[in-house]
Amino acid sequence: MNVSDSEIVGRLLQESGYSPTSLVAQADVILLNTCAIRDRAEQRIRHRLRALRPYKARLPHLKVGILGCMAERLKAQLLAEEKIVDLIVGPDAYRRLPELLAQTEGGQAAIDVFLSREETYANIEPLRLNSNGITAFISIMRGCDNMCSFCVVPFTRGRERSRAADTIVAEAEGLFRKGYKDVTLLGQNVDSYRYSKVSFADLLVQVADIDPVLRVRFSTSHPKDITEDVLYAMKSRDNICKHIHLPAQSGSSAVLRRMNRCYDRARYLEVVASIRRILGDACSLSSDFIAGFCGETDQEHQGTLSLMDEVRYDSAYMFMYSERPGTRAARTMADDVPLAVKKKRLADIVQLQGQHALARNRALVGQTTRVLIEGRSKRSAVHLQGRNSQNKVVVFPHAPGLRAGHYTQLRILACTQATLKGIQIKDDAAKIAPMAQSDKVCA
Repeated sequence: MNVSDSEIVGRLLQESGYSPTSLVAQADVILLNTCAIRDRAEQRIRHRLRALRPYKARLPHLKVGILGCMAERLKAQLLAEEKIVDLIVGPDAYRRLPELLAQTEGGQAAIDVFLSREETYANIEPLRLNSNGITAFISIMRGCDNMCSFCVVPFTRGRERSRAADTIVAEAEGLFRKGYKDVTLLGQNVDSYRYSKVSFADLLVQVADIDPVLRVRFSTSHPKDITEDVLYAMKSRDNICKHIHLPAQSGSSAVLRRMNRCYDRARYLEVVASIRRILGDACSLSSDFIAGFCGETDQEHQGTLSLMDEVRYDSAYMFMYSERPGTRAARTMADDVPLAVKKKRLADIVQLQGQHALARNRALVGQTTRVLIEGRSKRSAVHLQGRNSQNKVVVFPHAPGLRAGHYTQLRILACTQATLKGIQIKDDAAKIAPMAQSDKVCA
């Protein structure tokens, strides 16, 4: 979500005469787009602000701003504590950035953290920053109405509102014309998307029908809201990727009640069963887990491990519980699980997930998979990498004719927990449907 927001900010500033730079010493403005969902994310921003102090001292004209959720949560407190900050701008006030920057020219700080019930930035074409030209995010909604007791998002991003479907389809069409082949539809809870009579399942089909070459992904689903209509939409179109991020947070119904997740373990497993029944085991699943939530007992922790054993996720995001000020958990529950216990339980979750991820990937060795090439491997100049429909990264040797933005068929030869390793099936190359050409050569 923050990458998507940064691209909106980039366009707004470009239209006001700014251009991006990767060199701090060249910058007139430095904006840190922040997250407040965990304390560690906020501490990273504090660290970056400390690192910027020497530049601010040498460059009197330099303006430093805090954007996003941390800006909304801490507001004027940031100005008092971080002396180099010139402006604080919440996630619904980005249109005012040029105006707010102008206000700081006289040495006065500027703040706007107003939360809107209507703002979706639907008419702004994001400036694709640091883009590979192949994959892109499209924000389809903003805010969240789910009041999970641990989560600060409803307080920092406001109420849920959906963007007009025609603007989403138009943005995806524009990206495809520019050579993008993979778009991810973003929302805090995409399954509750609705604009006029268009449901999320309808929207998925509309975007997928732009062209069968365009892959469509989405994130994030909520177990209480995902419907079989969405699953059947995924089944109906080959280019709707077969991967679902379905955060569980815990495998204990008692913990889920304290988290106010609005589903229990049985309901979550019913959703997983529907996914397997409609889409088969080939649909990959990822999840989120929180270790050491308020009052979590060892038995409840074991419930999380047993859920993981039952579902066997392809990947997961795993964290220790971090109390966020203003949430219901912070107001009404004790953060009473000792840090050492949290660390041990998180280690249990990470270790088990590593076993499952490796087993899931090993099952693919010897099979073939269709991969969209995204560019060079991050670790090897002679290898390329891409992703398949299941959102798995595949690394493979460069070969003549392989270009970013093209599809290729690979045979999987080996794997790690996080990566598949493959080789192009040259005999099948002629059978692959021709892709739109790209001038992005990976050589």
